[in-house]
Amino acid sequence: MLHWDVVSATAAIGALTRSGRHRDAVALFSRILGDGVVPNEFTFGTILHSASALRDLRVGAQLHACVAKLGLCSNVFVGSSLVDHYAKMGAVREAQGALQDTHEPNVVSYTALIAGFLKNGMSGDAARLFRCMPERNVISWNAMIGGSSKAGLNEEAVNLFLEMCREGVRPNESTFPCLLTSVANAGALGVGRSIHASAIKFLGKFDVFVGNSLVSFYARCGSLDDSVLAFQKIKKKNVVSWNALICGYAQNGRGEEALDAFRKMKATGLKPDRVTLLGLLFGCNHAGLVDEGYSLFRTAEMEQPGVLRPEHYACVVDLFSRAKRFDDAKQFLENLPFEPGIGFWKSLIGGCQIHWNRELAESVAKRIHALDPKDTSSYILLSNVYSAAGSWEDVSMVRREIKEKGLKRITGCSWIEVQNQVHVFFNGDCRHPQSDDIYMMLESCLNSEEDEHCLV
Repeated sequence: MLHWDVVSATAAIGALTRSGRHRDAVALFSRILGDGVVPNEFTFGTILHSASALRDLRVGAQLHACVAKLGLCSNVFVGSSLVDHYAKMGAVREAQGALQDTHEPNVVSYTALIAGFLKNGMSGDAARLFRCMPERNVISWNAMIGGSSKAGLNEEAVNLFLEMCREGVRPNESTFPCLLTSVANAGALGVGRSIHASAIKFLGKFDVFVGNSLVSFYARCGSLDDSVLAFQKIKKKNVVSWNALICGYAQNGRGEEALDAFRKMKATGLKPDRVTLLGLLFGCNHAGLVDEGYSLFRTAEMEQPGVLRPEHYACVVDLFSRAKRFDDAKQFLENLPFEPGIGFWKSLIGGCQIHWNRELAESVAKRIHALDPKDTSSYILLSNVYSAAGSWEDVSMVRREIKEKGLKRITGCSWIEVQNQVHVFFNGDCRHPQSDDIYMMLESCLNSEEDEHCLV
């Protein structure tokens, strides 16, 4: 085209952006500027999308300068696009500046900055901005619920959902996957069932994303029958649906069922991906299906080498180690196409703990300490090996070394759900408001057990 106007130029840039040709879109934008065409708010909204897709903050800054030169910073459409671009790039300060420059920013502008805050771990700032928004819609509520879920603020995500419903905002298909992830993380089966009921109430029929989330949620909470039922109700199952089912079986120690689901998946013509393989290897690990797991890995190595990641190789090491096949594990490690990291050696030492292989555990522990002297878990694993072998002096030595080096142990915890409320407990924990009653009941149970032994 010899003569551009702003409409034709914007349309051409939009076509390039939609087809994923973002560099060409930026090049065309530069060309029309050189031809004397003055961009409008729609041109900038389109080209800023390409700058974000290219992950190029420099291009975004140049576009921002052009916007300022043309006096469009206060335009709500351009301002929202700038906020969104800077937020996606992690440039939160610049995003805040773009929002302040916008005249009467709308819900899109605020939601873009909230997403930027959440993406950069600034949940407090996100919550404060969310509370002072002049208007909130389902997208802004979803942004807060999803951000809280990703940040591990599971209770906050559920509370936001309840508040959203109380304010009369109707949830949509994007609300429930993040929410179900939060309740799965907390192991709150009862709360999850209530959310499932809410999804039926608000959505009626589910799309595949909500269906997949339900399959995963029930499996992670140990309710496999409900997980399978949710899977069966998905009309158009995709790879993620099958992966949720396979990983659910694997997480619950049902390796044979995971393999059976995999065979059915292949019969549908769907191609497994890296998550499928990881779930299968995990299932074989915990069901003792060593030959089956290794066969799956070898098949993937020959037919789909592109899906293999370091975690798949680590699973094979764990597979051999758990089965006491340490020679196979060591040979596999020697033939790795890359240098094994700490996780591989931890898999090996974990097998040593199960089978009391003290000599190999000591050798592997030295490797781990050389790679990361501050890694506490390797010391704990070695201590457990000594403990299983009855070498109490060595146990004391390892624990003393942990203390002298100032290393901190990650405290294990357990939780239980009572009347839709999840209670979390740490070892020796006295912070629970009912801790006195809990310890009194525990002591009573222990005394009753001792009395029974005395009677026998």
